[in-house]
Amino acid sequence: MSTAALPVESKSLPSPALRRFAWGVLAYFIAVILWGTLVRATGSGAGCGDHWPLCNGTVLQHSASVNTLIEFTHRITSALSLFAVVGLVVWTFRGTPRGHLARAAAVASVVFTLIEGALGALLVKLGYTAQSQSPNRPAFLALHLTNTLLLLAVITLAAHLLGRTKGYMRGAIRLVAPFGAVVGVVVVMIVGVTGSLAALGDTLFPATSLGLALAQDFSATSGWLVRWRWTHPTIAFLASIVLLWLLVRAARNSKHWDNRGLAAGVMLLLAAVYVLGLLDVILLAPLWVQVTHLLAADTLWASLVVLTARLTLEPKDPA
Repeated sequence: MSTAALPVESKSLPSPALRRFAWGVLAYFIAVILWGTLVRATGSGAGCGDHWPLCNGTVLQHSASVNTLIEFTHRITSALSLFAVVGLVVWTFRGTPRGHLARAAAVASVVFTLIEGALGALLVKLGYTAQSQSPNRPAFLALHLTNTLLLLAVITLAAHLLGRTKGYMRGAIRLVAPFGAVVGVVVVMIVGVTGSLAALGDTLFPATSLGLALAQDFSATSGWLVRWRWTHPTIAFLASIVLLWLLVRAARNSKHWDNRGLAAGVMLLLAAVYVLGLLDVILLAPLWVQVTHLLAADTLWASLVVLTARLTLEPKDPA
């Protein structure tokens, strides 16, 4: 059954422009995240020194280095992201009735954006950027990425709920198998966190050949960040079992949405993520593979959020 065939609730629906804006905000945030990968991979995190929010103590940069331009651009685009989510909140509250679930998701996006900015500022002020090998840096990085994934999730959820024609009001949905959904989300987030730590290890301890990289992974003299790189592909493989269960369940559930197309898309994205991950290892993490890998992973994450929302936040049947 297609979404268009579903009966529309008596409440007014959001405008198409608002729905497009919500998805546009998500795309913008993903672009900011990809630029952040460029900052890390090029060692440009210290391009503005330990100054924040100013860059090298000034607003305008004169005769700036490449690293400074990369970091400064990331700061500007990150600052603009706050205006994007504030705009999403204002427009959502003006364009939806009281009790619309997208309102809560939009408000959450502002909260997570503020936390994102605070964590980014701490990384700069504490010096956990560029080639810093502080033992505290991985913990901050893991916390940062966890918040980033939650931020992408609530923006995606807001966009999805704004596009619903049924089951978007408080009290008009029922939770279905929430435990499985939580497990799936947590597993995928762990994959993302271990991936960010593996990428940090590649940046701080680059190898000149695949053989040397494998030797580093199992050498007792390597730091724990390098010796733990194997956890990312291992956990990713185990997570695929959970994802396959979710995809089978989604493909069989067509009560309110035809999930087969989205499930097939998630399967293709999952395959792309694994192929790009393998290329990342074989080619010794070139920048273009890192960025493409992260783009596929973020798109996969957003698709999984929509699929999980369809399965878990199910519209109630009419009495």
